[in-house]
Amino acid sequence: QVQLVESGGGSVQPGGSLRLSCAASGSIFGISVMAWYRQVLGKQREFVASIRSGGTAAYTDSVKGRFTISRDNAKNTTYLQMNSLKPEDTARYYCYAVVRGFQYWGEGTLVTVSS
Repeated sequence: QVQLVESGGGSVQPGGSLRLSCAASGSIFGISVMAWYRQVLGKQREFVASIRSGGTAAYTDSVKGRFTISRDNAKNTTYLQMNSLKPEDTARYYCYAVVRGFQYWGEGTLVTVSS
């Protein structure tokens, strides 16, 4: 089993920054992909960013240039640095990982962007 625990969410004004963290624990040998998704109540969960074990990153268009995903393989942790936050970034952010072909999700952390 793999456990993913997110942290770093909170409330911020438009234009502000937050850094999310996701720590993986358990049977975590062979994590191939770590990613972030987000979901607004009543809407589908959407892809935000991903990073492969080799460091290749991908982003959804709406966050390109504002968000940066990174990964510390030694700590089995992924980070999402979010800058220039907008009200439309308000959502619950979920960590996702693929470990030896199995998919795992965290419980999520809430990000609220409001003046």
